[in-house]
Amino acid sequence: MLLFDPIKIGSMEIRNRIFLPAMHLGYCVNNFVDDRIVNFYEARAKGGAGLIMVGGCATEPLGTGLPNMMSLSEDKYIPGMRRLAEAIKRHGSKAAVQLLHVGPQTWTFILGTQPVSASAIKCKLTGEMPREMTIQEIEQSVENFALAAKRAKSAGFDAVEIIGGVGYLVARFLSPRTNVRKDRYGGNIQGRVRFAVEIIERIKEKLGRDFPVIFKLSGEEFIDGGNTIEDTKVIAKELEKAGADCFNVAVAWHESPVPQITMNIPRGAFAYLAEKVREVVSVPVIAGNRISDPLVAEKILKEGKADIISLGRALIADPEFPIKAKEGRFAEIRKCLACNQGCFDHVFSAQPVECLVNPDVSREAEYQIKPATKRKKVLIAGGGPAGMETARVAKLRGHDVTLYEKSDRLGGQLCWAAVPKERSELGNLVEYLAYQMRLLNVNVVLGKEVTSEVVRQLNPDVLVVATGVNWIVPDIPGVDRPNVVMALDVLADRVPVGKKVVIIGGGGVGCETGLYLAEKGYIDAETMLFLVKWGAMDLESAYKLTKSNREIVIVEMLDKMGQDIGGSTRWTILKSLSQSGVKMLTNSKVKEITEKGVKLDNGEVLEADTVVIAVGSKPNNELFEKMKDKVPEIYAVGDCVTPRKAMDAMHEAAAIARKI
Repeated sequence: MLLFDPIKIGSMEIRNRIFLPAMHLGYCVNNFVDDRIVNFYEARAKGGAGLIMVGGCATEPLGTGLPNMMSLSEDKYIPGMRRLAEAIKRHGSKAAVQLLHVGPQTWTFILGTQPVSASAIKCKLTGEMPREMTIQEIEQSVENFALAAKRAKSAGFDAVEIIGGVGYLVARFLSPRTNVRKDRYGGNIQGRVRFAVEIIERIKEKLGRDFPVIFKLSGEEFIDGGNTIEDTKVIAKELEKAGADCFNVAVAWHESPVPQITMNIPRGAFAYLAEKVREVVSVPVIAGNRISDPLVAEKILKEGKADIISLGRALIADPEFPIKAKEGRFAEIRKCLACNQGCFDHVFSAQPVECLVNPDVSREAEYQIKPATKRKKVLIAGGGPAGMETARVAKLRGHDVTLYEKSDRLGGQLCWAAVPKERSELGNLVEYLAYQMRLLNVNVVLGKEVTSEVVRQLNPDVLVVATGVNWIVPDIPGVDRPNVVMALDVLADRVPVGKKVVIIGGGGVGCETGLYLAEKGYIDAETMLFLVKWGAMDLESAYKLTKSNREIVIVEMLDKMGQDIGGSTRWTILKSLSQSGVKMLTNSKVKEITEKGVKLDNGEVLEADTVVIAVGSKPNNELFEKMKDKVPEIYAVGDCVTPRKAMDAMHEAAAIARKI
């Protein structure tokens, strides 16, 4: 595979084309490197990544976003950074540092003073109004970038990256949307790029022309009045002249209205931006965003769209992605779901990064799988993610594991959550865990429920109850009518659904059911492209066919739709529902279900052929209660304890399997 060919960035040769980009992990204490960071990055180096970028690292106190971020603003941070560089490089990876000034993407209460920017234009992400930097402050900031780069080199890092995209300080200078200066750092592209040019030139002056400098920029900003890809191509050429040795092409800004990180984005959808930059520069170009499959990565390289592939969340999900891909063990890769539950949702709430599919994240040292001191006979009731993760870890520890699933397939609720096309990535976890059951020779029994009698017959040393939930049927007059169905039956395609649908319950399940029904009522993107390409209809007419031919209304009694969906994903789901023509009513309570539809407590009547119940679930803990005093060792994991997110279930399962 081309993915595993070596490549040079300036004077630095890396062993393959796999790049772990800088990611905010939230593991620092007062901006110092700690054990968790070292263990996290060392695991990815052991896993075979070619180039590992740590950070972002603040170049000065005014550029620091949060105290749990890295910093290189002072010499006192060098010892910890040296330890980190050594841990990465001892396993054959090259180590680099991203130099960061957050600009206005922080808060006054954190900095203790007003944030700064190219111009005094309000930051939509934080709501902060920054002050415009003076010429003297700009010149000092240039120097601070160079001093931070010098500290990085003295700590043993092989290269640095300047973050000039996604809305941080350097990007604010580059963009006409946020730079309205009248001096030499504003105006046309040559003025707006000057700050970035001077940073590169100053670093090269201090560290030598051979020290590699990577520049990260947004290929397209996707904000009103921002840089387009054509502007970015001009900027890239200017930065290459200044000495940039490589371009890491990101997409958009944090405040852009275009989804960048969610699972509804096709894999590799933004690689075209890297390709456009690659057309005008002679140095290597990195492509990223929503690349989680080695075959997608290989295709991008073979098509000449990029020279290197950025695998961020993919390497969070599976540090051994490179090794497994190189050996052709594709089914063993724990693919990122782009669910954002443990990464971006945690970052945006100032929590340390974790991962749904990989409970080891941030626990790399303590979560090493160790052989059990005593081999035990383990019976697991339930083949959802929690049950399978328990089985996987328990089997790896040497236990004799049998897993029962009462349905005819593994995966539990995640199978149905993955039914809408926009949520289909969730199915990757089911595929991975089901494959692990086969690979590890776990005794899986489908179509049979664990009862008290089964437990008595098998006489296990350990019983793990992972029986999930029972769906709640609300106490609403008419709920037993023939036109009323459960959301799970809709997602499983077990019941017919009419053209006029009312979904009672606007949580995650209700929204996913709405997406699924809307998708079934419109043409897909491939068909739309065919019709337009061959002149069967114009683009506007084809786009109208992406509106659902069903009349779908979601009714939610709370004041917010999708409250149990993570913040980084929720807005995209609600926007997709709206784009598909789904009507969403909040602060609305159903009073009665009739033959003709639904009557709300405000007197409004919603016509419906089909009424879908999606009001939530309750723990299915009957087996646990029956058996808790009848087996030597018993545990409950996942939603049978209490309904939660999939990440909670996986993490609980991983912890319990290590106790058995």
